[in-house]
Amino acid sequence: MYQALYRKWRSKTFDQVVGQGHVTQTLKRQVQSGRLSHAYLFTGTRGTGKTSCAKLLARAVNCENPQDGNPCGACPACLGIENGSILDVLELDAASNNRVDDIRAILDEAVYTPASVKKRVYIIDEVHMLSTQAFNALLQILEEPPEHLMFILATTEVNKVPATIKSRCQQFAFKRIHAEDIADHLLHVAREEGFSLSGEAAALIARLADGGMRDALSLLDQCAAGGEAVDEEGVLSALGLAGNLEAAALLERAADGDAAAALEQLDRLYAGGREMAALAGELSALVRDLLVRKTAPRGGAALMTGGFDGETLKRLSARFDVPRLVQMLTALQKTSAELARSANRRTDMELCLVALCDPALDPSPAGLSARIARLEQGGVPPAAPGPAAPERGARPAPRREAPPPEEVPWEEPPLPEEEPPSGGEDAPPWDVEPRPAKKPPARPRAGSEPRPAPPVQAQPAPEAAPRAPGGSGWPGWPAFRDQLKSLLAVSDYSFLSNSAMAEGRWENGQLTLWVANDFLRDMLDRPAITRPMAELLQRITGAAGRVALTVGQAPAETAPALQTGDALEAFLAQGGSNITVE
Repeated sequence: MYQALYRKWRSKTFDQVVGQGHVTQTLKRQVQSGRLSHAYLFTGTRGTGKTSCAKLLARAVNCENPQDGNPCGACPACLGIENGSILDVLELDAASNNRVDDIRAILDEAVYTPASVKKRVYIIDEVHMLSTQAFNALLQILEEPPEHLMFILATTEVNKVPATIKSRCQQFAFKRIHAEDIADHLLHVAREEGFSLSGEAAALIARLADGGMRDALSLLDQCAAGGEAVDEEGVLSALGLAGNLEAAALLERAADGDAAAALEQLDRLYAGGREMAALAGELSALVRDLLVRKTAPRGGAALMTGGFDGETLKRLSARFDVPRLVQMLTALQKTSAELARSANRRTDMELCLVALCDPALDPSPAGLSARIARLEQGGVPPAAPGPAAPERGARPAPRREAPPPEEVPWEEPPLPEEEPPSGGEDAPPWDVEPRPAKKPPARPRAGSEPRPAPPVQAQPAPEAAPRAPGGSGWPGWPAFRDQLKSLLAVSDYSFLSNSAMAEGRWENGQLTLWVANDFLRDMLDRPAITRPMAELLQRITGAAGRVALTVGQAPAETAPALQTGDALEAFLAQGGSNITVE
């Protein structure tokens, strides 16, 4: 009669247990020294060797001729425990025997000494399934157990075991087995069983097993059912993973931005009976593998889910960057969580696909980062906004009149670019008083008598804006922000260029950057942004630049930049021109 591989290849000694050396070495030393506990608690995920180690420990403590802490496997005690003929070693499944009466029946038998072995051993699997009353009954005998009694408890959910039980047991945590160790063991089993198994197929099965040796042996048993050589393609076909190619095709549509083709393919899959939740899970697994491949190109092979071949991952990995993959995986995970309570799963999946094809439709921070990364990699800066069309009812800005043909224009000093009016950057044009244009005085015509110039009343010089010591002074946030454009990346400067997101204020030798929320503060509080700002402050003001970030509304700027007209008046008032008024 054929026996399943996971049963046939169950470990016979502690040395054969794969990937749990930290547990087996301790148990062997306890058996050798005779310092055994009356209760053990084995915890860990499925298929990692908890039940196997529990049976090995039950045989080792009763073995008549132990070998370095391992059961000999040949004495009557070892053989009787293995074939189940010795009733003093009992294995109980708490999932189906979780009542208090089941535990009381054990307690009634536990007081009797074993008939044919040294210790009476009770192995209770999935112990977290016991009821509260059953735990209380078990606690009674764990407090004062007889010398001939040993309990071995196993569970996959240690958080459900009461603390009073855990405190009376020696707890051993079983880890997930590494994929490399599983693959090596599968190759050994294949050689002993007499069929061919390729290294790629063994690695694929090991990744699909997710750290469980029992799952890996069951998958190998399924793939080798035909008796032929098992390769990577055969594993995908035998396990029904060839449908993952549909998920890869959908992801290629997303890379092309072809939402129409993606929706048509989704319609075919839906008509063919594919569950939307399963499809979302396959897409999430694929995007996750691509993200691991991008972020950990060397050591990430062991972290792959194993559902996709290397060529597909290599082809798709070249089409996405890390921010885009993060955005896609976030959207897929959110959709997967919402599909369980959705009234129309097909519509939700269609919305998710459309958002995957066009990141501009994703308003989340991950979508914003993906769009910024696309602009940076494309090397195309955002187009500068053109001149805005005048609003209806707005007064036109005054034009600078050209000198008449008979007059010789005077040479005036170059004027700085006009700053926005004092109404603020966001003030509507109808609230801004236009500054009348100053017409330069014309020189008198040849042959005409000069007219005496009217007396010029001395205008009080405007108060100079406060200056920082040692430099030319704070130029104002708009001017300082414009100088930062050439020092920062496009993605970083996009946050500063929007006055609704960030505003800077200079006060007491420190630049305080007022941001709208905590997310923007975290985005801007990085050395890549604050260091260029501090260096520019020191270059402008001559003092050591300090930058601080605060969430809130920026106060009015205390030292604004001079407007164009004010700069000209200050220039003339300070004697900066040799012009004589005639």
